[in-house]
Amino acid sequence: MDWEQARYYMVEQQIRPWDVLDQTILGLLLELKREDFVPAAHRDLALVDMELPLGNGQRMLQPKLEARIAQEVALTGKERVLEIGTGGAYLTALLARLSKQVYSVEIDATLADAARPKLAKAGIQNVVVEIGDAARGWTKHAPYDVIVASGSYPTTPDFLFDQLTEGGRLFAIVGEEPVMTATLYTKTGGSVVATKLFETVVQPLQNVPQPERFAF
Repeated sequence: MDWEQARYYMVEQQIRPWDVLDQTILGLLLELKREDFVPAAHRDLALVDMELPLGNGQRMLQPKLEARIAQEVALTGKERVLEIGTGGAYLTALLARLSKQVYSVEIDATLADAARPKLAKAGIQNVVVEIGDAARGWTKHAPYDVIVASGSYPTTPDFLFDQLTEGGRLFAIVGEEPVMTATLYTKTGGSVVATKLFETVVQPLQNVPQPERFAF
């Protein structure tokens, strides 16, 4: 496979049409080798517009969604970032290249252990990958300038707002299949402003808090 040509087509045919136009991010997508972050069995599908299985029921997000997330959180290189769910670590790599420090927490120890050498191979040194359940956040390094959840929540995860700095941003996909909305929450002046971005569907985070259900 001509990986560089395939990478170019991924950017031009998948990423740009999904309103990812930030030149820094587009450059990173051409530079960071996504095929080095997917399981070996699916390497040839690394640049295809689809989720990929990671094992243990986990899936890697589509390239266009990873790119769109990286764009929407508007990193400037100065932020401390919490990523909830490391997964295949490609989004982790994008966030790391755009920020000061990333704390990525993965509930699956196998995925966490696999992520570290992938990031090292890509020359990324500003990521701490930790094993744990961060569905309710990760107070160990809080507060954060940006929090990114790589899986969905059934309702607004307002319990994460306390772990944001003033002016901090939370990206979360909220809802239940078949209707989920990617939303950016910005903490301003003691309140939080929610901006709905786009519709999508991704698998829920493991152990995600569930809303109370009415019983009839």
